[in-house]
Amino acid sequence: MQRLAVAIATAIVAISALALTQPLYSASPAAPAQQSSVPPGMEVATFAGGCFWSMEYAFDKAPGVVQTVSGFMGGRTPNPTYAQVSHGNTGHAESVQVTFDPKVISYPQLVDHYWHNVDLLDAGGQFCDRGEEYRPVIFVGTPEQRRAAEQSKAVLDASHRFSTPIAVTIADAGPFTPAEDYHQNFHNTNTAHYKRYRAGCGHDRRLKELWGSQADAAAH
Repeated sequence: MQRLAVAIATAIVAISALALTQPLYSASPAAPAQQSSVPPGMEVATFAGGCFWSMEYAFDKAPGVVQTVSGFMGGRTPNPTYAQVSHGNTGHAESVQVTFDPKVISYPQLVDHYWHNVDLLDAGGQFCDRGEEYRPVIFVGTPEQRRAAEQSKAVLDASHRFSTPIAVTIADAGPFTPAEDYHQNFHNTNTAHYKRYRAGCGHDRRLKELWGSQADAAAH
């Protein structure tokens, strides 16, 4: 399933004369970005929340995050490409691997940051992006991460803030495949295009509906 398959104003979503450094839906994508090793004292968390551009955008703003990498996790196809995942038959979800300094931001704080940047009630995709590759998942890498994520989800559900249960899945982390280079840090390398995409997708409008005055200020 191609990104932005849901109808949005053509002027917003069409890839026009503002050419990307590489075509957005390239049939022959570039080689994936290389994963870097985790620096001493740092930890890694992995989140899927729809478009990985937006997950990078959200977590890059969190204090204590030292690196974000867009990629794929949770599926059956080894070392998938963006083209394969976007067709919706690999089982992978677009994901972001977050390297963070636990002395500055804890894992539970990262999970809370995640809740405020996804539509946590929508299991079928995120915002205008639909399909299993956009499903929301917290991928946990340790028993401690699982306990923290499950406790955070349970507390939020028990608060009865929302009329329906939280739809985000908590799953064991598996192999992570970085996406092609042109997807990395997209909100900075293609800022104008990303802003049009985010606005057309109704991202911030939905977050405001969910959180009101507590909505994350990621768009500002």
